[in-house]
Amino acid sequence: MLTQTPPAESQVSPRPPTPLLFYFSLGYAALIVYASLYPLTGWLATGVPLLDFFFAGWPRYTTTFDLITNVAAYVPLGFLLASAMRPRITAKHAWWLALLLAALLSFSLEFTQNFLPSRVASNLDLAGNTLGALLGALPGALWPRQIIDNLRHLHWPDFGKSVELGLVLLGSWLLTQLDPTTLLFGAGDLRSLLAPSDLHTFNAVSFQRIESLIAATGVMAILLMASLIAPSHQRRLFPILLLACGLAAKSLAFALMTHPKTALAWATPGALTGFVVGGLLWLVILFLPLTLQRLIAALALLAASVMVNLAPINPYLANLQNTWNPGQFLNFHGLTHFVTLLWPYLALPWFAFHRPRAPLP
Repeated sequence: MLTQTPPAESQVSPRPPTPLLFYFSLGYAALIVYASLYPLTGWLATGVPLLDFFFAGWPRYTTTFDLITNVAAYVPLGFLLASAMRPRITAKHAWWLALLLAALLSFSLEFTQNFLPSRVASNLDLAGNTLGALLGALPGALWPRQIIDNLRHLHWPDFGKSVELGLVLLGSWLLTQLDPTTLLFGAGDLRSLLAPSDLHTFNAVSFQRIESLIAATGVMAILLMASLIAPSHQRRLFPILLLACGLAAKSLAFALMTHPKTALAWATPGALTGFVVGGLLWLVILFLPLTLQRLIAALALLAASVMVNLAPINPYLANLQNTWNPGQFLNFHGLTHFVTLLWPYLALPWFAFHRPRAPLP
C-alpha cells in the first residue's frame, strides 16, 4: 500500500515571528511616555488626592483637537501591541491584552501627571486613550501575519535583527523631520543640554556654508543607511522614497506649526545646495563595496552631528517658537525635539554591527 507524501510546504517548519513589531511597540510606548510627561521638570506633590481625576466629572474646558489627539495617539499603540502578540496567542486574547496594556499605560501616565503642575490629569484623556487603543487593537489582532512572512521571503531576504532595528531607526528619523526648529537633516544638537549659551557669532555667509555641509552629510548618511537595509533590487528606490517622506514631513511641520505659506521654509539656498551635493555623492558611493559604504555612512552621520553642535544658532529657528503659539503642539514638539537630540547617537552604533549582504548574482 502506497503512502501519500505530504506536500513539501507542510514539511517546512514555520518561520519564527519577527520581533520587529515588538520593537516598534516599545519605541512608540516610550515616545508616549515622554510626550505625556513633557517637560519632565517641576515635579511637586500638590497634596490633591491622587485618584480624584479618575472620578471627576466632565472637564470645564475641552477642545475637539484634544479629544481627537487623545484617541489618535493610542490607535498605533493598540495596533502594534496586538500585532506583536498575535503570532503567539489568539486574536481575541491579543485584542484584550493590547487594550489592557495600553489602558494601564494611560492610567499610569495620568496618575503621574498629578506631580507635574504644568500637566492636568484627566479621566477624559484616559477614556480617549483607551478608545484609541481599542480601535487600533482590533485590526492589529486580525491583521494576517502572512504579510510579514511574505515581506521576509519576497522583498526583504536579509530580514535579520539588524535590518529590523535599522527600520525602527529609519522610522524614528522620519519623526525627527517633524521638528521645524532644526536645520535640514541636522540632528543631535546637545547644546541646549550641555551649553545653553551660544558662543559663535552668527554670520550669514559662514552659516550658509556649514548649513550646506550639514545637509550634504546628513542626506548622505540617511540615504546610505536606507540602501544598506534595502534588498539589492530596491537600493535606490527605497532610499529615494524615504527621503521624499522626510521632506514631506519637514514641510508638514512648518505648515502646521507656523503657517501653510511657510511649508517650504526649510528650502534655503544652503540646505538645497547640500541636499543636491549629498544626493549626487550617494549615487557615486553606491558603486563602492558595501563595507566601504557602511563606513562612509557612519562617518557622514558623525560629521553631521559634530557640525550641528558647532554651527552658530540660526536666529530664525531660535525664535520660531516665539512667533507661533505652541499650545496644542507643545507636547508633540517636545517629543520630536527629544528624538531629534538622540537620534544620531542611537543610529551610530547600528553601523558597527550591521553586515549588509552582497547582491546575489
